[in-house]
Amino acid sequence: MFERLSKLEKRYKELESLLSDPKTLQDKNLYAKHAKEFAALGVITNKHKEYVSVVQELKKIAEMLKSKDHQNDKDFLELANQELSEMEAKKADLEHQLENLLIEDDGTTHKNVIVEIRAGTGGEEAALFTADLYRMYAKYAAKSGWKIEVMGSRPTSIGGFKEVIFSIQGVNAFKKLKYESGVHRVQRVPATEASGRIHTSAVSVAVLPEPEEVEVNIDPKDLKVDVYRSTGPGGQGVNTTDSAVRITHMPSGIVVSCQDERSQIKNKAKAMRVLRARILDKIQSEQQNKISQQRKSQVGTGDRSEKIRTYNFPDRRVTDHRIGLTLHKLELILDGGLEEISAALLEEEKKIKLKQWKKE
Repeated sequence: MFERLSKLEKRYKELESLLSDPKTLQDKNLYAKHAKEFAALGVITNKHKEYVSVVQELKKIAEMLKSKDHQNDKDFLELANQELSEMEAKKADLEHQLENLLIEDDGTTHKNVIVEIRAGTGGEEAALFTADLYRMYAKYAAKSGWKIEVMGSRPTSIGGFKEVIFSIQGVNAFKKLKYESGVHRVQRVPATEASGRIHTSAVSVAVLPEPEEVEVNIDPKDLKVDVYRSTGPGGQGVNTTDSAVRITHMPSGIVVSCQDERSQIKNKAKAMRVLRARILDKIQSEQQNKISQQRKSQVGTGDRSEKIRTYNFPDRRVTDHRIGLTLHKLELILDGGLEEISAALLEEEKKIKLKQWKKE
């Protein structure tokens, strides 16, 4: 742990120097990126300084207790031992806080996110559950004080979504939502089912940290931009102009479309945000595949084909398969009550990382 803290303090000092560099001051995007990292590292660095101060104070008290000058002074010994006990408790508390801060600090904790939900097996029922999950995350975002913005969607005629993509902006958004990536399974009697049989459908969720522009440098020459007329429901004017945008990133083959806005410029801006997130995700996935140890420090494998959660309507039950957590609170959870699941997943990842650190 302390080796990691030493590296972070070195980076903190490096950022302090970079933020006063004229080249950095001239580049607003780069300055903002460094300032955000500097602020995040400042929390850990200051906490470590507090810890070091407590450790030094403990050494002083221990030396005084060993001193022959005070061996016969009962009042002094009593006070010193009391202070020693208090400082040891404070030291243990600060160690716990530092562990939590280090586990959270993976470079993406404080980022905003882009969430992509897609209907899988189950036809219209899967599309309806896609809409249910979107509402769940929207309500969770509202409860957490986060801002949500729809980036693109493909609605169905009966109120579902084949696909919905949206951004969530706010403190700790990625930290609390990063475990949602994977396959979400629903078991219920579909509204479209006349015989009353329980069906199982699946929806895939991808949670991508939204990068700053300076983190993913996209060469305009690598982009193929197509404009076309919007399709589907959208209101007067949306389907009468070439406002929809499709962007293809030629090197990676990633394609992003956006048609929710009436303005071609706004659709292109939203599509570029999604494109940056997908490219960063692709780069990070390739890195994780090369570093198998990084996989072992996560809850689950992080594979989007992994079934992570089942929502069983007849039993009002939600089960997270990665940690074996079952809650009979289906309505509460679908109403945005994800706090208990999120906290349990965070705690499990903490345990995994601490075990890994002890082995290293």
